[in-house]
Amino acid sequence: MALTGRTGLLAALSALVVLFAPRPEAAAAGLLLVLAALVAVDLLLAGSVRPLRLERSGEHRVRLGDSARVTLTVTNPGTRRVRGLIRDAWAPSAGARPREQALDVPAGERRRVAVTLTPLRRGDRDSAVVTVRSVGPLGLAARQGSHAVPWTVRVLPPFLSRRHLPAKLSRLRELEGRNPVSIRGQGTEFDSLREYVPGDDVRSIDWRATARRSDVVVRTWRPERDRRVLIVLDTSRTSAGRVGVDPASGDPSGWPRLDWSMDAALLLAALAARAGDRVDFLAHDRTVRAWVPGASRTELMSVLVNAMAPLEAELVEADSEGMVAAILARARHRCLVVLLTDLNPAALEEGLLPVLPQLAARHQVLLAAVSDPRVAAMAHGRDTLEQVYDAAAAEHLRNGRRRMTARLRRHGVEVVDAAPEHLAPALADAYLALKAAGRL
Repeated sequence: MALTGRTGLLAALSALVVLFAPRPEAAAAGLLLVLAALVAVDLLLAGSVRPLRLERSGEHRVRLGDSARVTLTVTNPGTRRVRGLIRDAWAPSAGARPREQALDVPAGERRRVAVTLTPLRRGDRDSAVVTVRSVGPLGLAARQGSHAVPWTVRVLPPFLSRRHLPAKLSRLRELEGRNPVSIRGQGTEFDSLREYVPGDDVRSIDWRATARRSDVVVRTWRPERDRRVLIVLDTSRTSAGRVGVDPASGDPSGWPRLDWSMDAALLLAALAARAGDRVDFLAHDRTVRAWVPGASRTELMSVLVNAMAPLEAELVEADSEGMVAAILARARHRCLVVLLTDLNPAALEEGLLPVLPQLAARHQVLLAAVSDPRVAAMAHGRDTLEQVYDAAAAEHLRNGRRRMTARLRRHGVEVVDAAPEHLAPALADAYLALKAAGRL
């Protein structure tokens, strides 16, 4: 049961009557009894909320930043009209609007109410309960009850770097010779024959073609295609840090490193799939959180965003040895392993570096990390004593990342260290450079 504001107003008016009554005690008791009787009658005449049948329909998936519409159908099988309010309760991060709506369902009929969700976070957003308040004809009291009507909307990564895809595909077409520009690499796919010039590798000489001509002829090669790319996403504690600006809400505290890494992974996957490469995806911290083995080109992006959507940063240290073991177990032939993690010198020195030679000996490894633009801004501060100390700390951190980058490259690992908004295109460029050089 619930009382309305009209009941409170009548109670206040009754109090004024009692103040001027010759016998206040009797007047108060009488008015209280009358008010209670009116509330009881109103409650009895209100439509019952228990027999209501509620059903949902609408969208199950939405990209972060977009809106989804979920409709609730309310059927009244009872004999009295249900008139009042309905509230569809969702988690605050689901961004459900409106929070409550007017409801008027005559006996034996049905009505539909819609809720628009504009989520603020990626992941699964579940409805809690639907609460219905049925007000009596006098508007003094209401019957109230809650119904469980389960519904889940999966909020997918927004893929903001999609805007870079046309430019990267244009470079890919140049690389594959579809445009007039022809880029030659040290690949193993035969491209054409040409005359020998000093400096050419003698192993490239085509002796049969040379025998048919008067000049020495060599084979030229083009970058290989149809190779395998394994994208590995580190979901350990270092991926929880927030950097840059949250694109969904504009929050200056930033977007998690995990989400920036996902965005870069999606652009790379789309580009590699267009290049004809097989793309696999692995998410790992201390255990495997997601595994997507080579989906078809048409299904790849849909499968990837669905696998990424529920992933959250786990506040645990990464098990680098377990991660490398999981990679080697799933990638038995040489491929490009793209590891999206943080370029944290302390974490990498204790975790990844000891097992990196084992991985780099069998695969081409490309490590991509998100740098914090606030550190770069701090490094330029010199106006006050506090800013000088901040600048010194920022330079110390940046030098540590540079030293770690140099160590990784000595192990044969390519490194991309870029600001949040530039990580995705920089990673795509690194992939194209490796492909052009025939190193995949």
